[in-house]
Amino acid sequence: MEIKTRNRRLRVHKEGYTILSGLFLLLGLLNLTCWLLLTAGSAQQILLLNLLLSVIIFLFFLYFFRDPMRQFEIEDDRLVVAPADGRVVALEPTEVYEYFEGKKMMQVSIFMSVFNVHANWYPVDGTVKYLKHYDGSHRAAFLPKSSLENEHSTIIIESVGGHRLMMRQIAGALARRIVTYAKPEGAARVNHHCGFIKFGSRVDIFLPVDSEIFVDLNEHTRGNQTILARLPKNLLRTNSE
Repeated sequence: MEIKTRNRRLRVHKEGYTILSGLFLLLGLLNLTCWLLLTAGSAQQILLLNLLLSVIIFLFFLYFFRDPMRQFEIEDDRLVVAPADGRVVALEPTEVYEYFEGKKMMQVSIFMSVFNVHANWYPVDGTVKYLKHYDGSHRAAFLPKSSLENEHSTIIIESVGGHRLMMRQIAGALARRIVTYAKPEGAARVNHHCGFIKFGSRVDIFLPVDSEIFVDLNEHTRGNQTILARLPKNLLRTNSE
C-alpha cells in the first residue's frame, strides 16, 4: 500500500558531499594528467574514453547519493511507513532477544541494492528509547544471518500509541559505513531521516506480532511512502481506559 507524496524535488544527500567533492577532484586530476601526457593523434581516443568513463563514474555516485524529498501526509499514528527503498526479503514472526528478551515479533526486512535510495526514514512518530551499534562482518545483506552477524545499528522507537518497535540498519557486502542520526530520548518523526547506509545494505523492522501487515514477500517498497503495517490498538489509550 502506498500513499501519494508531494514535493518530489531531488537533491544530493549530505552524506555524499565529501565523497562527491573528492571524486570530482580525483577524476579532474586524472583527466588533466592524461591530457598533458597524451598528445599524439591516436591518444585522442584514449582521452575521450577516459573522459567518458569519468563522467559515467561521477554520475553513478551522484545518482547513488540522491535525496528525494518525500512527505507522508496521512493522519493515522498506528501506520508504519517503509524506512527505505528496496525489496521485501523477509516477512515472518520471529523471537527477538536484543532488548525484547525473546519476545515474538513480526519481522519485515527490506534489501537495498546499489540502485536504491539509501537514506533511511523513521517508520513512525514517537521517541527513541534505545540505540546501539555493533561491529561485525560484511556479508551479502539479503542473507538471513546478516541481521545479527553483519555490522549493524539497532534503534528502538516507542510510537505515539505506546508500542515499542525495533529498526535495524544492516551493512552489506559493499557497505562500509552505517550512519545513524537517532539519539536516545530524541524525537522520531516520519518524514525525517534517521540515518544513511553507504552502498548495498538492508533494514529490518520488528513489529508487534499482531500488527496488520500490508506488504508481501518480494514486494518493492519506497521509503517514507509505502505503508508496511498498522500497529494494534494503542497501548496508551487501552491503559487509560
